[in-house]
Amino acid sequence: MDAIFLEAFVASFVALFVVVDPPGLAPVFASLVDGTPNTHKRAMAIRGSVVATAILVFFAFVGEPFLSALGISLNALRVAGGILLFVIGFEMVFEKRSERKQDSAEEIHEFFDDVSVFPVAIPLTAGPGAIATIILHMSDHSESAAGQLGVMAGLGVTMLLTLITFLAAGPMMKVLGPTVNTVLTRVLGVIVCALSTQFVLDGVKGGLLG
Repeated sequence: MDAIFLEAFVASFVALFVVVDPPGLAPVFASLVDGTPNTHKRAMAIRGSVVATAILVFFAFVGEPFLSALGISLNALRVAGGILLFVIGFEMVFEKRSERKQDSAEEIHEFFDDVSVFPVAIPLTAGPGAIATIILHMSDHSESAAGQLGVMAGLGVTMLLTLITFLAAGPMMKVLGPTVNTVLTRVLGVIVCALSTQFVLDGVKGGLLG
């Protein structure tokens, strides 16, 4: 297996997995489709995952040119994305993110029966953090087809695991319980904070040296 492909795959998969946070989305998705038929739950899970994947693939290939047209550099995006990811990680560590998502999900569920596009696909799955992450990783391998293929593979595996999480949200919550889910979310939050700090350091370094 190509070393560049493997390196890009591992880096993008880890980054996207901790940012998308499938275990943290499970209780939110379960609450959104609570009380609906199993066929409806499966349809929302599949449609939401497909739409979120399409959004991230779009920004993976069009995001950098779009930013260039607006006069925004990748180093600026790294700093801004890093700050944003740090806030997300901080909320995950102190259990604020899941609580906020849960409150938003309950409010939206009162008005919409089809929750696949909003809020499941965006902003819960393909949120600003995930969009910034996919753009940055694709830009890091802009001159390597193997690297970009690795990033796409990382995205594919992440979204497949997200779909599986959605489909198994109800049973998984019963098996894991609130304590295990809380521990997983906080551990992922620490990783997000470390990842975001690296983004900021890379952005500042690139801006000063560039």
